[in-house]
Amino acid sequence: MAHCFVGYFFLDSSRVKLELAASELASKGYRVVGIEPAGAGRYRLHVERIEVHSPESLDSRNQELYALADRLDIASYDGMDVGPVGPLTKK
Repeated sequence: MAHCFVGYFFLDSSRVKLELAASELASKGYRVVGIEPAGAGRYRLHVERIEVHSPESLDSRNQELYALADRLDIASYDGMDVGPVGPLTKK
């Protein structure tokens, strides 16, 4: 399995709820890409992290994020997007 950038997205009309989610996810190692207007009075939170997933582990991660959205009363965990990462270097 290869490392990949995985972006995760949440939608809500409350920027404050998304800021709470962003703070919690940042404390768990996610990079907050931003909170942007998404039309129709909603905002979109985009966070990402470099991860390695199997289909099962990605499903598990999605279930965790659905639960987070439910717990914080966020209208929607809108899913994820996966992209390649260049070669990782040791520091």
